Amino acid sequence: MLFPMPRPLNFREIEAFRAVMLTGTTTAAAVMLHTTQPSVSRLLAQMQAAAELKLFDIQKGRLRPTQEARRLFETVQHHFMGLARIEQDVAVLRKSGTGVLRIGCTPSLGLGVMPQVVGEFSRRHADVHVNLQTVGGHHLREGLLNGQYDLVLSTSHLDDPHFDVRVMHRTNAVCVMHPSHALAGRGMIHVRDLQGQFLLTLNADDELHVAFLRGMRQWQVEPSATIETTYSGTICSMAAEGAGIGIVNPYVAEVFAHGLRVLTLLPACPVEVRMALSSQSASSAITEEFAALLETRFAAREAR
Repeated sequence: MLFPMPRPLNFREIEAFRAVMLTGTTTAAAVMLHTTQPSVSRLLAQMQAAAELKLFDIQKGRLRPTQEARRLFETVQHHFMGLARIEQDVAVLRKSGTGVLRIGCTPSLGLGVMPQVVGEFSRRHADVHVNLQTVGGHHLREGLLNGQYDLVLSTSHLDDPHFDVRVMHRTNAVCVMHPSHALAGRGMIHVRDLQGQFLLTLNADDELHVAFLRGMRQWQVEPSATIETTYSGTICSMAAEGAGIGIVNPYVAEVFAHGLRVLTLLPACPVEVRMALSSQSASSAITEEFAALLETRFAAREAR
């Protein structure tokens, strides 16, 4: 004997179910959906029959959702949240007119480079929604691969066959310290001057720290102690409080320069800023314009 298969639920039934779960009664659900109470009750009955599940019982004249209903409601809510996100994205695109620009960069560049470039871009394109996220190098690579960013900027390597990578600027790391530090009066700092000093360093896997550590070993320099942290901005803040000497890129050092002594470090620890775009799809016009603004910004910096 063949039994009829349960039919798929339709959207009106799911909508009525969600409204009852949110409001607690079919009457309130009808108001929410701009329909009648009998219509909501009929949709609920149809849904229970189609799903072959008991979703509600009645106690003292009130509907009580079953455990199956509560579990189903969680799934329904996720679905409606997704629909709401789609509507939000559509609203953003409608408002921005020419689109959305999604940028990822490392935190130090988010402090030291991006504010001026994003500001200039926004003055030119007030109708474009800009989303700027500051994350680590690994997340930048993953985000660009997964289509989360239109453009990323980093001081870390971004090598990948799916990326179009351009070196935007080359410079060298600097030393930062409190203006009253014993070494602050120097014109520059050689790595051997750091013997016995308290150092503020980036994490061991950071490319800048690796290059700096290579110089320390070459000159057999041993600090008295170190504080290791993730962000260059944290190093600058701690140096401004007199916690020690930090080694950072000059972009972030400029942001905190009012409270720091910033000195050239020898031997030089190279720093490269790399911009990456996806080679799997053509860049939008606004992405290319933003990239051009970055190039202009770095060119102006070089001229100074």
